[in-house]
Amino acid sequence: MVDKKFDFLNKIRSLKRPTNGQFIWLGVGLVIAVGLFIFLRGFVACWSLTALAGSRPSTCAGQTTGPDTNPEGTPIAGGTAVPTGNAPQVELPPPWDGASRVTILVIGLDYRDWETGQGAPRSDTMILLTIDPVAKTAGMLSIPRDMWVNIPGFGYSKINNAYAYGAGNSLPGGGPGLAIKTVENFLGVPIQYYAQVSFNTFEQMIDTIDGIDINVSSEIIVDPLGPHNTTTLHPGLNHLSGPLALAYARARDVEQGVTGGDVERAQHQQQVILAIRDKVLAPGNFLKLMGEAPKLYSELSGGIDTNLTFNDLRQLAVLARDIPLDKIQNNVIDYTMMQDGITILDSLPSAILRPYPDKIRELVDKIFGSGTMQPMASGTVEEKMKAEAARVVVINGTGVSGMAAQTSDYLTAQGMNVTGKGNTGDYPDKYYLPFPDRTIIIVHTGKPYAMQYLMALMNFNSTSQIEVDFNPNAPEDIVVALGTDWGGPP
Repeated sequence: MVDKKFDFLNKIRSLKRPTNGQFIWLGVGLVIAVGLFIFLRGFVACWSLTALAGSRPSTCAGQTTGPDTNPEGTPIAGGTAVPTGNAPQVELPPPWDGASRVTILVIGLDYRDWETGQGAPRSDTMILLTIDPVAKTAGMLSIPRDMWVNIPGFGYSKINNAYAYGAGNSLPGGGPGLAIKTVENFLGVPIQYYAQVSFNTFEQMIDTIDGIDINVSSEIIVDPLGPHNTTTLHPGLNHLSGPLALAYARARDVEQGVTGGDVERAQHQQQVILAIRDKVLAPGNFLKLMGEAPKLYSELSGGIDTNLTFNDLRQLAVLARDIPLDKIQNNVIDYTMMQDGITILDSLPSAILRPYPDKIRELVDKIFGSGTMQPMASGTVEEKMKAEAARVVVINGTGVSGMAAQTSDYLTAQGMNVTGKGNTGDYPDKYYLPFPDRTIIIVHTGKPYAMQYLMALMNFNSTSQIEVDFNPNAPEDIVVALGTDWGGPP
């Protein structure tokens, strides 16, 4: 096969055999993001994950002494009282390659802290979302805010303080970076991305899709943001606007009818996420929303903080559409996996939840596969590309006669399912000019291994060379438009 490849190199000057190390996902432009944050790595060497049964260790570092409180009397983990930690070494996370399992930490901030504007807010919600693009499976895992964990560089505290410590001390990666590292160490799984949505933007997102439908199991009193708008949700199917959906996701008090406290609230939040999924993927809605992505970006990006790129998000949206509901596992770390306790935090008594590591590990293994984040498919990328059997059309935009036919023959010899070839005039498309300067691929459906193979083979190094244009009715999965960089004239 190597000899054949070198023969082909004599015809096309830039062709290289792909290696596994070359496979990267080259998305750049955010659809709902405002920047790429760097993550944390290499924390204090003395830290280790331990079982937390018994009393709180006397050597726990990083406890604050100031009794800063919000108007409801809850200590604020921010401001001058935030403990000081050592800034760790940092590096950029590896980009998503479009095929490996990907996990996202969804973070919701404490409204009371956010409303006071005093110091760095704590997180109020942590949900891990994971997607395996190859196996077409997904999962959700909610972590209670009062979980007692070791926060790298700061010692033991509630897990919701990790965000405040990272933001309040201006650590590399900020609040999201330290929250991610804390969850990674607690659960033993790596996390590639985070997404944090403001309250107003969450409401706007729900209203953009004309609300969601939630089956409420028992009567719940919800309190949307703002005065004099308390509402009672009755058992049965309820259509919720943005403000009502946010209020339902935030309700956690027994007085509101939420008898299961934070665990029941986490279940409600997962209900909301699945309801959003159902609404977005409803017939007619998905294509409409994908077409309106640039408009939604300009309207919503100011209220969303994430390190997911525009192309990552569109690719994930395409993949999500292919995952049936019965292939999504949604779970909460519940009271069978932790123990109530009381400790002194910020000079005040504080309720905490001590985890049972063995029980939590069983749940993590169920969702994430023994704590690993590798794709379920096995074999080389070439083998997985062949098994995927993506329908590929090759278009000649190089200006060199016969280049589409030569490239198609080569790709077919490597096992790719080439279903058509021709010139740009034979396959008119809005994404390329008659003779594109750079080779591009246009992805109509989720075919990650064919994408990886082509991106490495053709030495992609620009996000403009990849277009995700979801179209399940297209006769091909991927269109390859060969540019003048692919054996064309200088």
